[in-house]
Amino acid sequence: MSTEIPSFETIRYAVEGHVATLTLARPDRLNSFTPQMWNEMRALGRALVADPGDVRVLVVRGEGRAFSSGIDTTVFADPTGLAGLTDVVDHPDREVATVLTAQESYVWLAEAPFLTIAAVHGYAFGAGLQLALACDLRVMAEGTSVGLLEHTYGIIPDLTGTQFLPRLVGTGKALELIVTAAKIDAAEAYRIGIAERLVAPDALDAEVAALAAQVAAQPPLAVRGAKRAVRAALDGRSVRDGLLVEAEGQAPCLRSDDFREAITAFVEGRPPVYQGR
Repeated sequence: MSTEIPSFETIRYAVEGHVATLTLARPDRLNSFTPQMWNEMRALGRALVADPGDVRVLVVRGEGRAFSSGIDTTVFADPTGLAGLTDVVDHPDREVATVLTAQESYVWLAEAPFLTIAAVHGYAFGAGLQLALACDLRVMAEGTSVGLLEHTYGIIPDLTGTQFLPRLVGTGKALELIVTAAKIDAAEAYRIGIAERLVAPDALDAEVAALAAQVAAQPPLAVRGAKRAVRAALDGRSVRDGLLVEAEGQAPCLRSDDFREAITAFVEGRPPVYQGR
């Protein structure tokens, strides 16, 4: 990777082969979010989207007992609730500008040219659950408790939750969960479609690692094209417009060395080795 990854204090970033890991690293505070954490996540996102290098999958996890308990309540000591954010988005309304800035710490996970997987355990409340919702896939440990609790504080989920949750569970269920500030367990989250996989707590790391390895072994151009096309289906486009995105994703695959490698490997009866070109 030519783009330099900044150094961080509240998160950790590591790469092994084609799989990267983003770890929320405030376990003493149940990985609750602060402006510094948002700043660092936004910086990481910009670096990775600008130059993903060899990364084909990013796993997002939380250190310690929880994925994330949400926003650190000390943030609310400031009247705007978001003092400390840097490089704030330009908008005439200060509160709108700060919220838009914090959102950028999440939305890049959905827009990244690689697959993102949230490994969720313990608690995922508010900002924590919204981080998981911004990922492409969610693997959840049994016994995990999740919920968008923002109404408890007189606010709404504003870190992508109102956009990503309805896409997973439908408008009515999303509104019900939001306006009641409901806490649900992992089994219910899996049943209604928030999580793609439900596993025993002691199997979470192994399950996520196996899934990440499986995805990383797929042709990167095809994964990128499929992610973009599937998300286009949820953007309010017509089927015809979505089919154009699909075709635009297919074209580079048909021209790629990976396509030829897939055919050659099939004929030779061996696993393909993809280079992403």
